[in-house]
Amino acid sequence: MLALERRNIILEKLQEEKRVVVSELSAQFGVSEETIRRDLEKMEKDGLVTKSYGGAVLNESTSIDMPFNVRKKVNVAGKQRLAELAAGLIHDGDHIILDASSTSVFIAKAIKNKKNLTVLTNSIEIIIELSDMPDWNIICSGGSLKEGYLALVGPRALESLSSFNADKAFFSCKGLDIERGVTDGNEMFTQVKQVMMHSAARSILAADSSKFDKVAFSRLCEIKDMDTVIMDQRPEEKWLSFLEGCGVECIYPMED
Repeated sequence: MLALERRNIILEKLQEEKRVVVSELSAQFGVSEETIRRDLEKMEKDGLVTKSYGGAVLNESTSIDMPFNVRKKVNVAGKQRLAELAAGLIHDGDHIILDASSTSVFIAKAIKNKKNLTVLTNSIEIIIELSDMPDWNIICSGGSLKEGYLALVGPRALESLSSFNADKAFFSCKGLDIERGVTDGNEMFTQVKQVMMHSAARSILAADSSKFDKVAFSRLCEIKDMDTVIMDQRPEEKWLSFLEGCGVECIYPMED
């Protein structure tokens, strides 16, 4: 097993358990404890974990982005609910934009029963996911590949995205706060999402419950700048009232 694969599995374990122990990881992977310590040192240097005595704990800062292959396995049920609600907003013949989030990959999976869609994206994963749709028009934004994210960013991506006019743009965030608005962990991703919003008639944020009342590093927009927020569960009353006051449509699963 490659060291990168091992570290990604360790991150998955941390997402579930919040803490790992060196001796247990050594036995699990069949490598020395010194090898595991080097893995944890690299992960700490990358800002993903904080080493502790005998192991490490997950760094849960909203300014830290986990690798894509780790993020897509987190809160799968919530992302599936978001994707089902998003699919209900997409109609045959629509021109849509999907960002490079793991949530948008779930949306792409959920809309394969639609016909004659045009999908513009900066996500390599989504391009691969939709590569077998014969009557669709799949457009890649171009740009520079961001290591570990399967996402295209940079000036060429921004220029390409700004040259289109879509019906709807779907995007995610890392934080949603009444005072600080919609935020993300990386400025390059924020810039891409801002252009996506401006290139679509309707801006739709898909956010699970863990994003509410959180603030990340880079500000994307004010909440009133969005048209719709899709949530994986009913939000608190303060959020329902606030979104209504901003004129932002709120969509969430109906309780049984």
